[in-house]
Amino acid sequence: MDNKSYSHQIVIVGGGSGGITTAAQFLLKDKTLDIAIIEPSQKHYYQPGWTLASGGLIEPEKIVRDKKDVMPKGVHWIKDYVTTFNPNENSLTTKQGTTVKYQYLILSPGGQLNLHLIKGLKETLGKNGVTSNYAGLGFYSWELIKNFKGGTAIFTYPATAIKCGGAAQKVMYMADATFKSKSGVGVNSKVIFCTAGTRMFGVKEYSDVLDEVVERQGIETKYQHNLKEIKADKKEAIFDVTTENGIEEVTIKYDILHVAPPMSAPDFIKESPFAEKNGDGGGWVEVDKYTLQHKRYSNVFGLGDASSLPTSKTAAAVRGQVPVVVENLLALMKSQPLTANYDGYTCCPIITSYHSVVLAEFDYEGKPISSFFINLAKERYSMFLVKRYLLPWLYWNRMLKGKPFETAIFKKLGLL
Repeated sequence: MDNKSYSHQIVIVGGGSGGITTAAQFLLKDKTLDIAIIEPSQKHYYQPGWTLASGGLIEPEKIVRDKKDVMPKGVHWIKDYVTTFNPNENSLTTKQGTTVKYQYLILSPGGQLNLHLIKGLKETLGKNGVTSNYAGLGFYSWELIKNFKGGTAIFTYPATAIKCGGAAQKVMYMADATFKSKSGVGVNSKVIFCTAGTRMFGVKEYSDVLDEVVERQGIETKYQHNLKEIKADKKEAIFDVTTENGIEEVTIKYDILHVAPPMSAPDFIKESPFAEKNGDGGGWVEVDKYTLQHKRYSNVFGLGDASSLPTSKTAAAVRGQVPVVVENLLALMKSQPLTANYDGYTCCPIITSYHSVVLAEFDYEGKPISSFFINLAKERYSMFLVKRYLLPWLYWNRMLKGKPFETAIFKKLGLL
């Protein structure tokens, strides 16, 4: 056990896109700030890249970088896992036994994939035709898709909130396009979307467009189908289906099964004093949805996939959240009121083919927004180019370096 202890002005739990972007923005505002990031991983992944990989659109080296190369200069990187918090003492403990004290705490540890909630998934994931881009298996997904000779391909969506809700569909549309591009394969293939939800997407305007896509492509949709078990030996997916008569069990045979697993906050957050007391069971960090300040601990803020914010969990959402956390925490340090507000902005670029994307932008009200001054509730080739080329570049070269969010710049100019 390590009995070391550290004390920092600002401690950020999580060195993913949220934690790194937050630290970078703080240091651009004030280089004298004393910041530590607690993050055990040595690698940093551009997570939206797994979807691109599943369609054969990106090379492995474009998705990953060494964490040390994206960590902001001047930050103390503590390479460890957090285990427990003691907010009354403004301290936390790591797996190695290190005590870290803080004046201000920012929680951005990302979401947790709960593979164990689907019986048989852990044992068969990454083999036997079962894959998940959410588990970093985008390249295995592409192997399955490009070598598919025909049969049934099932793509699932769970009953919980998940990171980038549209990603479960993106891989499906690219798979369908790949099958149809090969003589005989498309004719001999059935593509099924099984979702625990009641429609294709949470915002009606975008859901309507996706309804048209699945109808045009002949993709079969099954709503209120929640995957609960995989029988790999029989290649069967077992669903709990909500019907007028209650829950019924339905079995569907598959040749390819892409799973979007249930998600929650990480266990160490769920079990902490910072977790929601009366939420949906996800154990999310309980923050005010506008100021991002914790509802019970005023020197604590939360953002990203582990937060209780009622919006889609995407990198674009994080870019909208980070400036609010930075501005409000700096105001708190000066004993000033917290005036920065997050409006729930998020963006989910849904790839519908190899030449089209529906760029779903919206806020807390479910109101469509457009950063491109055009109606985005339709498939566009221009938005496919944005998704494939512009967004990865922005991620590595602007977002992780703390540069201003482009949408926020447009708003300041009165263009949105």
